[in-house]
Amino acid sequence: MIQVLLGQRGTLFRGALATVLSAEPDLTVVAELDRADDILPIATRERPDVALLDASLPGPVTVGELCPALCQSLPACGVLILLDRPASAALGRALARLAPRVGFIGIETSTGDLVEGVRQVARGEPVLDAQLAVAALTAGESPLTDREREVLRLAVDGTPPSEIAQALFLSTGTVRNYLSRILAKTGARTRIEAIRIAQDAGWI
Repeated sequence: MIQVLLGQRGTLFRGALATVLSAEPDLTVVAELDRADDILPIATRERPDVALLDASLPGPVTVGELCPALCQSLPACGVLILLDRPASAALGRALARLAPRVGFIGIETSTGDLVEGVRQVARGEPVLDAQLAVAALTAGESPLTDREREVLRLAVDGTPPSEIAQALFLSTGTVRNYLSRILAKTGARTRIEAIRIAQDAGWI
């Protein structure tokens, strides 16, 4: 019996997916969750064979951030991400980095293909929707320079500009200039938003 942990926004859609999966004789849903930060602790407790996750699960961590931790903590658990084509384009390089350890399947897929995808991931086989792969591979290049990415990576933990400047042997004013350019390039209003945009796009 393949045990599935289901992480999906929307009570109605989550319930429908759980019903479809549970109707299969070799699948059972062991948990239904609606927040990304609940996935790892519940998965650690339930030890599922497959985690089927909505790419846009809400929470303080993104699914992109969650997947490496999930794979490291539960190496026997396969991960299958359910996402749409625009989301896969936004993930870009991040999507390419996670495959084939993490499988990707489109929300437009048939229930039969979804069920088979869960089985494939449980067997350790790669699952990558062809249309999603094309969208990811044709996603735009990062608008950030190497130095801007370096500054943003150091800013992830809330490091103040003065400490980033010390680490990179720059002046604090120069770091602030980099951060201003990063906000402009990403279209973000805050540093936190810029970090999230860059992480989701696979730029850092």
